Amino acid sequence: MAKIVFGVATSHSPQLSTPVDKMHLHAERDQTKKRTHYRGGYYSYDELVEMHKDANLEPQVTEEKWQENFAQWERRIEEVQDKLVAAKPDIAIVIGDDQWELFQDDGMPALSVFWGDKIEVIPKEKLLPSMEPSRWANFGERREAYECHPELGKHIIEKTIAAGFDVGQLTRQAEGRGIGHSFIFTRRRIMKEELQIPIVPVMINTYFPPNQPTVSRCYEFGKAIRQAVESWDSDLRVAVVASGGMSHFVVDEEFDQLILQALKNKDEALLATVKEEYLHEGTSEIRNWIAAAGAVDHLEMEVIDYIPAYRTIAGTGCGMGFAYWK
Repeated sequence: MAKIVFGVATSHSPQLSTPVDKMHLHAERDQTKKRTHYRGGYYSYDELVEMHKDANLEPQVTEEKWQENFAQWERRIEEVQDKLVAAKPDIAIVIGDDQWELFQDDGMPALSVFWGDKIEVIPKEKLLPSMEPSRWANFGERREAYECHPELGKHIIEKTIAAGFDVGQLTRQAEGRGIGHSFIFTRRRIMKEELQIPIVPVMINTYFPPNQPTVSRCYEFGKAIRQAVESWDSDLRVAVVASGGMSHFVVDEEFDQLILQALKNKDEALLATVKEEYLHEGTSEIRNWIAAAGAVDHLEMEVIDYIPAYRTIAGTGCGMGFAYWK
């Protein structure tokens, strides 16, 4: 019987891989957006500034603070890398979201699993100026292929279908469409060179209405993944990686802490109180953490760190979370 022996969840924001002297590009982009989602509504930049006027965010958006945050999350990423290596997994199930990378309006499954032999990174020719500095970690610098594990991927599909989940599946990519940044970041920043093990890409449609799975559905799907792994006739060790989140593009510390508390305590009742309307734009990627938590609910969660990384006085930025289960 195969076994899930370790779990890890991290943010994958391009901000994590942007040099401090280029961080202002993210702040400038935030200020030009017409509307940004926050707690169920969409607001202009000026409206968000007004909403956060009593938060005293000026000290949070200096280059000195950005440098402090950068150094802190670099340490946390290294810690996650070391813990993953120490767990000695043979395979990694990577739970991420697709943002018009593999899937577009011609087909956007709520849940899907890739079970081909390899999946390819196809770098975008042009990125926004704020994204270009993080190309190396999130969007790919060259075409390359990641080894996958078809046998486990197919088994997960079969068993989760039997458990009542309508799971999309694919073994090849449409022409010109590469694997998403959830998975590139995991490979480039979370998996050290000595741990370039096969992956099973699991994709949740966190971003695009109207078929995003609910919080409870994500948690149950994670449980079904664990049951699938444990029913697989193999002695291989499996890790689960959740990629994405936490709150963005407006930092919501209170909401992020509620999620972390619910996951750490395996509190399904508290998770059930999570407002689905909060899970839009980047904050929607918290669904990846919730699915991973379901898959590793036999393990204990440790929150390594939470860094509210503000970019402007409007509260824009990303809640950076780092956690593991063992």
